[in-house]
Parts: sequence; C-alpha cells; structure tokens
Amino acid sequence: MTMEEGDGLRQRRPIRPQIITDETVAQESRRHATYSGKVFRTIFTTLVLSILIPTVAAFWFLESPIEPQYLSFHTPPVMTGVLEPNLKLRQAKRLYEGELVGPESLANIGDVLFTGTADGQILKIEDGKIHTIARLGKPPCGFREHEHTCGRPLGLRVGPNGTLYVSDAYQGIFEVNPVTGAVAMLVSSKVPVEGKIMSFVNDLTVTSDGRKIYFTDSSSKWQRRDYPYLIMEGTDDGRLLEYDTVTKVVKVLMGGLRFANGVQLSPAEDFVLVAETTMARIRRYYVSGLTKGGADMFVENMPGFPDNIRLSSSGGYWVAMSAVRLNPGFSMIDFLSDKPWIRRNVFKLFSHDTVMQFVPRYSLVVEIGEKGSYKRSFHDPNGEVATFISEAHEHDGYLYMGSFRSPFICRLNLKDV
Repeated sequence: MTMEEGDGLRQRRPIRPQIITDETVAQESRRHATYSGKVFRTIFTTLVLSILIPTVAAFWFLESPIEPQYLSFHTPPVMTGVLEPNLKLRQAKRLYEGELVGPESLANIGDVLFTGTADGQILKIEDGKIHTIARLGKPPCGFREHEHTCGRPLGLRVGPNGTLYVSDAYQGIFEVNPVTGAVAMLVSSKVPVEGKIMSFVNDLTVTSDGRKIYFTDSSSKWQRRDYPYLIMEGTDDGRLLEYDTVTKVVKVLMGGLRFANGVQLSPAEDFVLVAETTMARIRRYYVSGLTKGGADMFVENMPGFPDNIRLSSSGGYWVAMSAVRLNPGFSMIDFLSDKPWIRRNVFKLFSHDTVMQFVPRYSLVVEIGEKGSYKRSFHDPNGEVATFISEAHEHDGYLYMGSFRSPFICRLNLKDV
C-alpha cells in the first residue's frame, strides 16, 4: 500500500469501553424519579381537579334551607359592674334530674309546681313527686320528627280562676284544669290570623282578670324544631298577639319581630314586654293608658339573647338568656350577622344540630329594673350546673330555672347570692 492509498483510508477512533459507576446509576435514577414525580403530580392534580371542580360547582348550586337577612348589631356591652361574670348559678341545685326533659316554663299554685316538657306532657310536682296531669298531643314522642304531633308545651301561666294557660308551639293556646286534667283549646294555630298561620306559638301572659291573653308567635315560616334556622336566617315574621277570652277574637299587636319570644305584663298591666331574641333586645307595647297602641324599646343590645321574661319580687323582671354575647369574648351570631352569604352556606354543609354545638354553654340570668336598667346577674360559665336556661321563675325566696333541653329543674336560694 502506498502512502497515497493510505491517505484515502477512513480513520476510525478506537472504541473505549463504557465505565458504569455508582454515580451513573444515581443520575439515571434521578432522571427517572424526576420523570415519575412529574407524571404523578400531573395525574394527582388532574384527579383532584376532576373531583374538586364538580364538587365546588355542586356546592355552589346546592340549595340552602335558609334565606339569610342582613343584620346589624352594636358591640355587646362590656361585662363589668352588675354584669361582671361570677359563679352564682353554680350554687343552684338540680332537682328531679333524669325524671323530666326540657321543662321550658314554670308556674306555681301555692307550693305546687307545674311545667311542660319535651314529650308533650303537663306535669305537676307536689311533695317531691311528679304527676302527669295532661298531654296536649299524641305519642310517639321523644324525637324531632315526632314533635309536631307529640306537641311541645312552652309558656305556662296560672289564671285567676286557678287553671293553667299553656302555649303549645305547634297547636296553639290551651286552658288546662290542674286537678282534673281537662284540656280546652282556646286558640288554634291552624287558623290564620290576619292572613298568616302561627307556626311557632311561644310564650304567653294573662291579665289578672283573665280577660286578655297576650302571646307570641315566633314565626309563620319556621316551626320550633327548626329554631336554629329561624335565628340564623334572621326572619322578621314574629308577632305579638292578643286573645280576648270573652269575644274569642285574636288580633295582632306587633309584627315584624325577629324571633318573638318571652312575654310579660307589667305589674300595673299597662304594657307588655316582648323578647326579640335574634336582636338581643326587649320591646315594649302599651296596652292601656294614654300611650295605648304605642311601642318603644325597653332594653337594647343585651349581653345575651333573651328567652322568657318573668316578674321579680322587687318589681323588676327576670330574663333568662338562651345564649350569651361575651365582651370580652366571641359571639358567633354577632360575627355572622352581617355575613348572610356565610350563614347561607353553613347550612349547606352542616345540620342545625351540628351548628348549635358551636354555641358556648354559658348560662346567664339577669334581673332588670322597672325602667330597663340591670340590677344584678347570675352566671355559670361553661354551664357546669345550670344549662340551657329558658326561664327564671321566682317563688318563696327561690329562683326556679327551666330549660328548653336539660333533664332537670334548677333551684337557687336567692338568700345565698
């Protein structure tokens, strides 16, 4: 081979053997892992979005059971002075624990105590023993779905003739003979009053001559078993009504109330107080005198949401609070009051029973003077002894406290506090 021929030959580079090291394997593993991670994240994100987007869309279009109204509250009063937190309610004693459930309202004839319970019964408590004297509805009882047929006695009063006047949340106003147990319906909730039915008959108060019965209908839309909806919606269809036992006529005295609740005649019977629970205030309606037919505010911006109102021996009024507005502290209803969109969506996710679990079990009873000023307050933070208080009924130096759900009555010796 000549030099010229050699110059035309293709020169080949020597083949070098590939050396595989641990570092090479690690790099390959990292590249593979990076690729796998990207694939996993892509798949995972796709799955999440495929679930989340339809869920959010379904939630957005899901119908809420309530149509919340915009509410406005003042900052709750500071818990100082006569409102200073204390433990006075913890000095109360529980009576008949486990023997009755939800003794909402209390009344007495002499030393005999009467109440209505969650199972639709009117009970007489005499010499430490409990007797059933009447039942306004019919069994079965004990569950929410039975309440509208079982009946739910709420407000209870003693009339001048020694009979009991009872308001049943679902049925209306009754007169009950405490001896024979005979029951007579006075006002049926099924009969519309000025074009509206009464869906939630609540409390009542009776004149000393028995001629007039003033009572509340908390709502024409929501029943008692749906009271959390009523509160959270802020419905303003509550009313104060008057029943004339002679003419048998029912008429509306006040409308547009947000959860009309407890009622109480003044000692002089010239005006009626009515608790407007959702708004944490008490309204006053004049039933006699120069201002008859007029109305004004008796107490506004209370430290809690008022339930029943009853006379105190000092000429004032006992007011039981179904929930409190602590300051300093946190009030869920105050926080949500101007956020109707949150309230609307809350009930898309949770039942009203679940929502009410967030309400603090803080028990509070206040005594209000004849002009609406606070005289004293009794507290039980966390509700260790007195829980879910609906009414404070004074008798013979004791304060008997009813409850809309607790299985007992509390009794507080007023000399001890």
